Amino acid sequence: MTRALAEHLFAALAQATGDGTGITRDSYGTGESRALDIIAAAARSHGLDTHRDAAANLVVTLPGTDPALPFLACGSHLDSVPQGGNYDGAAGVIAGLLALVRMRADGIVPRRTLRLYGLRGEESAAFGRAYIGSSALFGRLSPDDLALPHTATGRPLRDAMREAGAAIDRIEAGEMLLDPASVLAWLELHIEQGPVLIARNLPVAAVTGIRGNLRHRSVTCIGEAGHSGAVPRWLRHDAVFAVAELLTRVDGHWQTLLAQGHDLVVTAGILGTDPAEHAIARIPGTVRFAFEIRSQSQDTMTAFHALFEAECRHLEDSRGVRFVLDRRLDTAPAVMDPDWVARIRQAIVATGLTDEPMASGAGHDAAVFANAGVPSAMVFVRNQNGSHNPQEGMEMDDFLAGAEVLRTVLTDGAA
Repeated sequence: MTRALAEHLFAALAQATGDGTGITRDSYGTGESRALDIIAAAARSHGLDTHRDAAANLVVTLPGTDPALPFLACGSHLDSVPQGGNYDGAAGVIAGLLALVRMRADGIVPRRTLRLYGLRGEESAAFGRAYIGSSALFGRLSPDDLALPHTATGRPLRDAMREAGAAIDRIEAGEMLLDPASVLAWLELHIEQGPVLIARNLPVAAVTGIRGNLRHRSVTCIGEAGHSGAVPRWLRHDAVFAVAELLTRVDGHWQTLLAQGHDLVVTAGILGTDPAEHAIARIPGTVRFAFEIRSQSQDTMTAFHALFEAECRHLEDSRGVRFVLDRRLDTAPAVMDPDWVARIRQAIVATGLTDEPMASGAGHDAAVFANAGVPSAMVFVRNQNGSHNPQEGMEMDDFLAGAEVLRTVLTDGAA
């Protein structure tokens, strides 16, 4: 039943939210809502209670015999990047559902209540803000966050959440929708979004920590447009050359910090000139790009951002351009709870698998729970071809191994 149910749910999600190339489940949008409905219907068909919380997240409940005890939570997100893969996020929700369904079918009545969350808005692709559904639970969405415009439509996050059924007035007031003390722990299964488990030839691993990120959705370099043949170099204010030099200098700092043993990844994406005005014979006057720093160390991220700003100021002086940075978005790194990590590692060994824990380079909702004071831990499942693309290559046997690890830890933790 477990394999059949998993295969059915993955297929149903792909059919309902496929876009012709990959999967698109827009945060607080139609595709994400369809995905939540599919999981909710499956849960109800197996006798489990479902509801939507004040942030419009899906909650599936298996009641315990002592409802006064803090409940044990699991889950992940159901949104995706545009033309993404079918397993990113959804694997964790389906694994949690399999555990609850199996426990109910086996007649196991836990002492603690178990709750599965299908969280909304984990990806930052739509609004530039990650972890929306989980952050809302802990009063961590600011009015500025709620005013963020959708990348494609310009519609504010506030309006999208309200339409999805979120209690937007409570969220905007910063109300704590979920008391961290009411949650014993948060457990999340997720595909690995890098190549480590493939390289190690391991189907699953326990996660020890999660990188935070510091990002700007848009950095604008403003120079001066001009004729490509008429303006000599010493009189140019070329935005493209300024950005190219900036990123080269930033890359040099990155290499230096890596050589010193710092954990750091840096990305400049969505980079380009204005298509309404650029031309082969025109000196570019404006360049825009996104900028992101990730690390397991908040100090490293903060220091590197200061270096980035200093290089911007240097190039303003040397090249006669101006850099305009939009609002900085910060997501703190997180350390997973040692006790729950140990439980996951023990469950991995008990299933006959090799135990080699690892850190996560990508961000996950588990970081929000951990930084809100909820003990948290994660299970990674091997996945080929990376993530945030349609070629995600999770094997069903690997997924079921990870789901069994999750089920074991949930069953023991709720007993």
